[in-house]
Formats: sequence, C-alpha cells, structure tokens
Amino acid sequence: MAVLKVIEVLSNSSNSWEDATRNAIKEASKSVKNIRSAYINEQTCVVDDNNITQFRVNVKITFEVK
Repeated sequence: MAVLKVIEVLSNSSNSWEDATRNAIKEASKSVKNIRSAYINEQTCVVDDNNITQFRVNVKITFEVK
C-alpha cells in the first residue's frame, strides 16, 4: 500500500495552459519527489486590450510519501 499526498500549486505562462502546467510540475519537483500525477483543477487567463497575456492554472499534484 502506498501513502499519497496532494498539494495545490498555482502557476502561469505567457504561452499556454500546457506550459503553465509544465511550469507547476517543474517547480514542485524541486522540493517534492515521487510525483505521480497532476490534476488541473482550474484554468484562467488574464486579458489585456482584447489579448490573452497570461494563462493560469491551479494544479493538484499527487506524490508518494516514502
């Protein structure tokens, strides 16, 4: 049986929601090991002068506790 823990990470990107998700995983992996999955809880964006300037994600990251 594995013990899993979930953390919530907010991330953004000027390129895409996918890139924002990659940024969240990359940053979390600096301090969290054994990441198993990521669940995109919410997606939002910032609009300036009718253009999207930032893509934002709220990601739930699941990892195994050893």
